[in-house]
Order: sequence, then C-alpha cells, then structure tokens
Amino acid sequence: MEIEIEVVGKGKAIAVLDDRNPETAKMIYENLPVEGKAVTWLQEVYFDMELQLEYENPSPRVREGDLSYWPPGPAFCIFYGSSQPVSEVNNFGRIKENLDLFFKVDDGDVIIIKPVG
Repeated sequence: MEIEIEVVGKGKAIAVLDDRNPETAKMIYENLPVEGKAVTWLQEVYFDMELQLEYENPSPRVREGDLSYWPPGPAFCIFYGSSQPVSEVNNFGRIKENLDLFFKVDDGDVIIIKPVG
C-alpha cells in the first residue's frame, strides 16, 4: 500500500506501508484521507489524529524515513532525520520519495495524507 503525503504549498512525498505493525498500517490506510496541522520536534514532523489504536509491535527506535503511530497522542509521525521517539511507537511504513520535503515543514503547515491510486 502506498500513500501520498502532501505538505500544502510545499510539496508531496510518497511512502509505502509495511508489515512491522500490519494492523496499524491497515487501520491508518482504511481511515484515509486524513488532514492535520504539523508540529515539528527535532527531526520529526507529527500531527494529532482522531484514530485511536493500541500498541501492536512497539519499538523505542526508528530509522530515517520511518512513518510511525504514537498511541499516547494519538499522532501520525514522520521521522526524516536522526531523531528518536520520546517513547515507543508502532512503525508502519517508510518514505520512498522526497524525504527532503520534511526539512521544509514549519509548525502549523497543513498535511494531507491519502492513498495512491
């Protein structure tokens, strides 16, 4: 499953959902499109979500380009650099095109996520 992540007025990135947390990936995909206002923290962009999910296969670590769901938020997180999450997350996908876009994101930017195709 592929998704498009648009930062309104700044560009688009493509990500692929994976099987590290398959139920998390499935539920997020089924609830697309979603829209939120960006919050930046170190080299992470995130936004609050209404979707309430539990921890599935939580991890305290991420890699550059990971998409993660943070149940305590709940929040959709995009890790574009070397930052690590403040607590465990469900990693469920990776940016495959235009990771550099997220270096341009400012607090309050509108992010729209929708399925590709």
